[in-house]
Amino acid sequence: MDSNGHIHENGTGIEPILLILFSLVIIIYIAAVVFSNRRYKKWSLYRTFFWILGTICAAFAVIGPMANRGHLDFTAHMVGHLLLGMIAPILLVLAAPITLALRTLDVQSARLLSKLLKSWPLRILSHPITASALNIGGLWILYTTGLYGLMHQNSLLHALVHFHVFIAGYLFTASMIYMDPAPHRFSFMFRAIVFTISLAGHDILSKYVFAHPPTGVTKEQAENGGMLMYYAGDAIDVALICILCYQWFKATRPKGSLAL
Repeated sequence: MDSNGHIHENGTGIEPILLILFSLVIIIYIAAVVFSNRRYKKWSLYRTFFWILGTICAAFAVIGPMANRGHLDFTAHMVGHLLLGMIAPILLVLAAPITLALRTLDVQSARLLSKLLKSWPLRILSHPITASALNIGGLWILYTTGLYGLMHQNSLLHALVHFHVFIAGYLFTASMIYMDPAPHRFSFMFRAIVFTISLAGHDILSKYVFAHPPTGVTKEQAENGGMLMYYAGDAIDVALICILCYQWFKATRPKGSLAL
């Protein structure tokens, strides 16, 4: 489509800026690790690795050849959706950025951050049901209305949709597995129920996309994208389920048992 080509050009123009921003995100995290290690126990290397890898996944979804291909090919778009909305959030949550920030900031700033985490807006946004509605509900709106076609005609809308996909994916992941301090915690059973419903919503949507191509998408591309969304999405969710179950096991195992 002509409109796709138009977005492709705009996306290319902003790519250097995005590349700088993603690089800064990695540099700031590493600088915080170095500063934190001088005062506290050394920060886990695997968390740093998760942060770098998660940032690269997010960057790969919005800049570069694959991201540009996503404007023309729905399958490539779906790969970007999986990277930006599922894989990157899991990796970034595992990197525990809030914990690192609390270790790095001075006392007054750390208290302000703690106060922000306890605020009512974040309490609502971090609620598993709210996060699930933003995550899965947003995807239903994207693929079952004309929004998918519109986002390829307006670069600002395109950027907002990608931003929402990432933020909603991060909130959902953070509300399911608690790697950072979470003032408003919910039981494992409650989170498991919400997760199961969300997983069903994602799978049903992938089948809907398979049978009902979004605006401007051919039937063949919709089928390929729907299958990718279904099978790859489930594979990624298995990783999230394993982490949740492991945390559940650790929290409920009898004291004195062997550590895993």
